Amino acid sequence: MFDNLFNKNKEESEKVEEKEDLQQEKKGFFGRLKEGLEKTRKGITDKVDDIIKHYHKIDEELFEELEEVLIMADIGFETTETIIENVKDKVKERKLTEATDVKDVLKEELKERLEDVEGDSKLNIEPSPSIILVVGVNGVGKTTTIGKLAYKFKNNGKKVLIAAGDTFRAAAIEQLNEWTNRSNVDLISHKEGSDPAAVIFDGVQAAKARKTDILICDTAGRLHNKKNLMNELNKIVRIVNREYPDATKEILLVVDATTGQNAVMQAKVFKEACNVTGIALTKLDGTAKGGVIFAVQSELNVPIKLVGVGEGINDLQEFDRDNFVNAIFPD
Repeated sequence: MFDNLFNKNKEESEKVEEKEDLQQEKKGFFGRLKEGLEKTRKGITDKVDDIIKHYHKIDEELFEELEEVLIMADIGFETTETIIENVKDKVKERKLTEATDVKDVLKEELKERLEDVEGDSKLNIEPSPSIILVVGVNGVGKTTTIGKLAYKFKNNGKKVLIAAGDTFRAAAIEQLNEWTNRSNVDLISHKEGSDPAAVIFDGVQAAKARKTDILICDTAGRLHNKKNLMNELNKIVRIVNREYPDATKEILLVVDATTGQNAVMQAKVFKEACNVTGIALTKLDGTAKGGVIFAVQSELNVPIKLVGVGEGINDLQEFDRDNFVNAIFPD
């Protein structure tokens, strides 16, 4: 009786989740992006609009106030200085005088800031087989990012395998197991406390044997001992290069937008430890300081590839520079 009741409740819960996913799908990607960036939009655009209203002509004081807004949005001091100087140059070149013209120039400059990095903004998963190493400190949303990616790839007809290489965090393996059940993909795992590199090794062997399209590997995110973290990640990268030389490789760094400038510092540490090829910026819906995306990409010179703008399965989106800035500065 209790089993039947449990199964019925589980089925009802899954139907509710599916219904929510369908509703999210109807919103469209841009609609969800715009909704997810509401706090950032209020933190930047609304304040920029308020400043511009108080000025008729463009002067130095206007630029100083705009600079303050960008810094408060966690765009970062150096990046903000570059943006403001470039806006000034464009205003001068175009002989603009009205304060209302500055907003469009600022919007244009922010787009260029996000474009001016080395590498492609698309996940590097072609041709198959491919492997994605997911790195980042605990709590930034690594497990959720992996689960959502697996779900997306599986729905796109890819054969996906996950390796649970974060063997030190309690419940990490269990959380991944829940996602693999939901996505209907396989999981390679060892017991808690095992050598992460050994898990990745087994994951690579299984991926080759099963002719997997995409192998997604979780890794430990302990920053309390930087040297150990670097050694661990370097060992994993060496194993992947040795055992899977022909695979297309992506090293995806997950950072939490709500941590602001700490996200930049964490990103720098991981870039030292391994050759990060892309960034997933999560929890943008939970902060008014989404401007950190400009600081992360600018200071690391690594492309943003994914943004998380909500808890829904479709709220992890491929990053599009124009859509992102347009969602912050809607017409």
